Amino acid sequence: MASNPRQAIDSTDVAILSLLQRDGRMSTAELAREINMSPSSTADRLRRLTDHGIINGYRAVIDQAAIGHPLTAFVRLRFGGAAKSAFLDMLRNTPQVLEAHHVTGEDCYLIRVAARSMEDLETISTRIAVFGHVTTNIVFASPIPARPLTPDLSPTTDSGNAQPE
Repeated sequence: MASNPRQAIDSTDVAILSLLQRDGRMSTAELAREINMSPSSTADRLRRLTDHGIINGYRAVIDQAAIGHPLTAFVRLRFGGAAKSAFLDMLRNTPQVLEAHHVTGEDCYLIRVAARSMEDLETISTRIAVFGHVTTNIVFASPIPARPLTPDLSPTTDSGNAQPE
């Protein structure tokens, strides 16, 4: 898969991406009916979107609480200079870590965690704290949950990376 420096997409690609973000299990035939294209042309579009790294995969969206992880928290780490590879290995090997982002500002990493309990969250935070100063924020509610991103059809002006096919 290519790293995507902004591939050119059209309104048909936008329609495909929007439909798949709502229902990733939609068959190529269903998708083709929705966008008024033949299944083979739709399959070609999907292949191109995947080859260009625009579609990175498909997954089920699971309710954390329903599988025993009712707490969501963000752990912010101000990295203390320990071995970065050991830190990243620890994150990769901690299944409750859902996301980790290297960020700007006073903190170095923003880590989203799903925990079974306050005790579980404390254990995870303590494991992360070995690598620097942590601040843990527990999520009370998520008024805007994860949502689809509508691709922008306007030409990019930030770096001139838009490239026609």
